[in-house]
Amino acid sequence: MKASFRFRGFFMLKDTYRFSRFMYILEAAFEYFISILVAGAYLAKLTSELGVSDSVTGILSSVVSLACGAQVFAIFLFKNGSSKKGVTILHSINQLCFAFMYLVPFIDIPRDTKIVVFILLLLSGHFINNVVQPSKINWFMALVDDSKRGRFTANKEIVSLLGGMIFSFAMGSLIDRYEAMGRIKESFIICGITILGLTVLHTATLIMSREKPATEKEKAPMREILTGLLRDRSYFKVIFVSVLWNVSHYVSTPFYGTYTVKELGFSMTFISIISMVYALVRSAFSRPLGRYADKRSFDKMLTVCFLVAMVGFAVNIFTVPSNGKVFYMIYYVLYAVGMAGINSGGINLIYEHVSPEKRVCALALKNTLAGIAGFLTTIVASRLVAHIQANGNTFFGMHVYAQQVTSALSVILVAVTIIYLNTVVIKRHSPR
Repeated sequence: MKASFRFRGFFMLKDTYRFSRFMYILEAAFEYFISILVAGAYLAKLTSELGVSDSVTGILSSVVSLACGAQVFAIFLFKNGSSKKGVTILHSINQLCFAFMYLVPFIDIPRDTKIVVFILLLLSGHFINNVVQPSKINWFMALVDDSKRGRFTANKEIVSLLGGMIFSFAMGSLIDRYEAMGRIKESFIICGITILGLTVLHTATLIMSREKPATEKEKAPMREILTGLLRDRSYFKVIFVSVLWNVSHYVSTPFYGTYTVKELGFSMTFISIISMVYALVRSAFSRPLGRYADKRSFDKMLTVCFLVAMVGFAVNIFTVPSNGKVFYMIYYVLYAVGMAGINSGGINLIYEHVSPEKRVCALALKNTLAGIAGFLTTIVASRLVAHIQANGNTFFGMHVYAQQVTSALSVILVAVTIIYLNTVVIKRHSPR
């Protein structure tokens, strides 16, 4: 009896953070649901109601990339001590900003002022969200065994994607129904209330989660860690993969939201169906890719994922209104396969090459540089999009849509990313 009790006690002590890991899976799902309502076609519906142009909407879609620059503040805000309280409070504030975005169309102020208020809420929400991301990710990923990171992040993504699939379909159908009745503004109220409810659930998962105490190494002065990273050339070789990827997809994807709603003429219900297919495909490939990364390396997994995503962008070069539903679906399926590994791969690449005490700082720097690169890319691409549209959808005398041209640029840039990953990163010295 005593031996049995000791065994159970040892097992419980050994896996003290199991419940917190489960909370992390739920936290990621609730955060994903909120992100669905403030991006893509949902953001395009809001900006269309406010009278914002396609090129500006594309820039706003990439605000999430610019806001990644805020992650550098996490280095100094949370230091290397406890981050739970700060993360919980700031996360709640950022999600309230997103909820209030849906109330802007109802404010009785001039249109230009509405747009300014809307942009400020969007920027504030993404800015604060990114300030907490490095510390939050490190808080929860510290609870996961290094040999199981690939499978755990895959499981986390699967829950988010499958839940997001149902959530997106329900919300998309709701918006279509109200729009058909000429009452789209009422659907905005429901979306805002939904975000408020999700904020409560999300905050609860953070409150109920435990945090692993920091080791002595992790309590080292942040300035010392930052200085060491800034002098580490091999670290910059690793994060440049994320910079190149952000440039590759932010040159095109921020403009797809308006393309699907306007030129391709997709209903919100059809967009939700595409999102469901995306979620199913990405879920199906997440775990196999996670196992592959755990067995081989995240470098090699990313090579496979980048290749598939590149083929997806190539398909989108030929996506036009006459074949839009078929070709865009093919693109989205291929993109889903690629993203099954790319999102988690960027984070795990840092965990594979950077020692534990440097990870918060390393993640913050990576996301800051990659985020700024992505946003600047979209700014430049928006001028190209505006130019093509202003010339009646012609480019060098050819009749093409702007999104076809930006998709071609994505193909070229992803190819550059793959070459860089395989000639610079994979051939460098083994992980630390």
